[in-house]
Formats: sequence, C-alpha cells, structure tokens
Amino acid sequence: MASEEALTDRPLDAATQNIVEIDDLRFAYGGNQVFKGLSLKIPRGKLVAVLGASGCGKTTLLRLIGGQIRPASGTVRVEGELIHELDADRLYALRRKMGMMFQVSGLFSDLSVFENIAFPMREHTELPEEIIRRLVLMKLHAVGLRGAQAMMTGDLSGGMTRRVALARAIAMDPVLAMYDEPFAGLDPISLNVIAGLIRQLNDALGTTSIVVTYDVSESLKLVDYVYIIADGVLAGAGAPDELLASADPFLRQFLHALPDGPIRFHYPSRPMAEELGVSGTSA
Repeated sequence: MASEEALTDRPLDAATQNIVEIDDLRFAYGGNQVFKGLSLKIPRGKLVAVLGASGCGKTTLLRLIGGQIRPASGTVRVEGELIHELDADRLYALRRKMGMMFQVSGLFSDLSVFENIAFPMREHTELPEEIIRRLVLMKLHAVGLRGAQAMMTGDLSGGMTRRVALARAIAMDPVLAMYDEPFAGLDPISLNVIAGLIRQLNDALGTTSIVVTYDVSESLKLVDYVYIIADGVLAGAGAPDELLASADPFLRQFLHALPDGPIRFHYPSRPMAEELGVSGTSA
C-alpha cells in the first residue's frame, strides 16, 4: 500500500477549495477499530468515490461527515466547521446544506412520490405551495419520474425507488450530496441510469458529491477522483485511470477483482480441524 502521507498530501487541484477535510480520524464500534488514522479531502464541485470492501467503514464515514456520530479522535471539517463540535442548532443549519441518498432509499411508505420530494421543502422552508409544486415537478422531471408523482412508494420498482430517493436527495439543491451504495441491487439498465443522473446532477447543480460503493467498475467510469479504504486507513487515492494502472498488489487485486493477492476471502478464524474438534490427519 502507498504511504498515507503520500496519498493525502497530493492535491487534486491547488486552486480548488475542499468542502470536506478529514484528518487522522479514529473511530471504533466497541472493540472493532473502524478507522485508524484516516485522512482525506473532498474538493468542491467534484464527484468523488469512496471504495472499499463490505464492512470497511464507508457508511460510517458518511455518518461522521453528517455529524450523526463523533470520532474518538481526529477531526472532521465540513465547510470549514468542525462538525463534531457544533451545537444542535449549528449542526442542523449545516445539515440543511447536505443531501443524502440512503442505502435502502429511506422513502416514507405512507406518502406519495410527490409528497416524499415535497417533505424536505416544507420542513426547511416557508415557500408557498405553488412554488413547492413547481420545484417538486422539476426534480422528478430531472430523474424521469414526473409522470409517477401520484404513485405510492410501495408500487415502485427498485430502479424507480432509487430515482425517487435521488430526487429527494437533491430536492434542496444541496452543497454536498452523499450517496450510500446507490447501485446496489439494480439491474444493468437502472444502474446505468442512476449513475448517469448522479453525474449530470452534480455538474448541473454545481454540487459536490460523495459516492460510497463496492461497485468498482461503475464508479470508476463515473467519478473524478477515488479514495480506497482498507484496514482503517487509505489504501489508495487518485484519478480512476491512475489507480487502474497501479502496480500496488492490494490496488491491483481490488480494482481488477483478482482472486489472488493480499485481500483474504476468509475472515480470521481457528484452523478447521480445531474448529471441528478433529485431531490428527486422515490418510
């Protein structure tokens, strides 16, 4: 693996301001040390992927950026603010600048598609209903679902559900949009549509986007820059083409889905014979 210092000190663009800055982040769930000194920066206006194997802490990272949980040590800055030191009012105000597409969509099952998109607008603004209606229709049109506005979420297909969740994530034109496993469980056509929408909306709205996923091939076609997390720290960082050309054994195995390399398939455990209580060897 490349050294952490080499990865985090290499700027994407010296003239680009970072909207998120994470430095020496440490966090654990009980005895499970998720982050062991993670440092990375998310530049304004870019679409950045955070990749890693299942369980490496990708969703936890989004929760730390959103201020839902606090680090054991280190810092998480969003828009220059130490998010884990904000009081409730300031944290609430900062969260209004964020949009989130949840891993399981998180739509309200007892509300229509229209009402799901209108909800954050009614919660966070005092806009008149006619303006809210126009904005909702614009967001649904952007994801190709203006005609589905009256449908209930339980009647939507998986791909349609993800598109509604995407529309709600960008309902308030967020400064920072975060997408938690947006491609999981989608058929190839729906996946391609969602990926294209994330790219288009990022550029059209001038938003900064973070996509956390284990879908390597799709994310590398989509994003400007990639961070790869392993064992609680950065394993790699760079533009997609740069990482794909890397000779680093870990990056090569992970990005090209190779069976052999430093990434183990089996979780650490006792030898099988010991686990089964078998002694000796059979002929």
